[in-house]
Amino acid sequence: MCGFVGFLGDPEARDRKSCGQRMAKRLAHRGPDDEGIWIDEEAGLVLAHRRLAILDLSPAGHQPMSSASGRFVVAYNGEIYNHLEIRKELEKAGQAPCWRGHADTETLLAAVEAWGVRGAVEQFVGMFAFALWDREERTLWLARDRIGEKPLYYGWQGQSFLFGSELKALRRHPHWQGEIDRDALALFMRHNYVPGPWSIYRGIRKLLPGTLLCLQVGTPPGRLP
Repeated sequence: MCGFVGFLGDPEARDRKSCGQRMAKRLAHRGPDDEGIWIDEEAGLVLAHRRLAILDLSPAGHQPMSSASGRFVVAYNGEIYNHLEIRKELEKAGQAPCWRGHADTETLLAAVEAWGVRGAVEQFVGMFAFALWDREERTLWLARDRIGEKPLYYGWQGQSFLFGSELKALRRHPHWQGEIDRDALALFMRHNYVPGPWSIYRGIRKLLPGTLLCLQVGTPPGRLP
């Protein structure tokens, strides 16, 4: 079990790293083996990750991880069960990079570079959630596995778009409002849980299983694809 959290837009540049670190600290229980943070200062994007090493125990599995070309950066939670088969397919097609390690995170990035985000996700068999940044298109992708085993929350709070594995991490952002969604509360009273895509907080949603969300820099606050 790993965990990640991040935001796009605000706060000011001098506060981005410390803000991301505070948010990620709330996920320490999900990843005791390593922590990392990656920032695109120009775009105002922060990715932070807490790692539980499973497939690759070496530093080669450190996250957030960049693709071989440097175009894509990912923070990822889960396991792609068929990642070795995907590696062989990429190698056979001459589309594999010079592998740095054995992590399925690296396989994920190589698949995205070869087939695009949607094409890659269609090939994945496993349990996963990830946030992937396309530096060329200045686009943020959020993805969740078909069953929805790995959680992923997202939404606008003020001028910032927040996303992460747990609500407690999002609550550490300085623009967090924390207003209870009355419709979600009514659903909780009816079902004894809050069904997706709602969360208990107004403006924050659960990414539904098998869903891809794409957000470009410059999207007006409050608007979702």
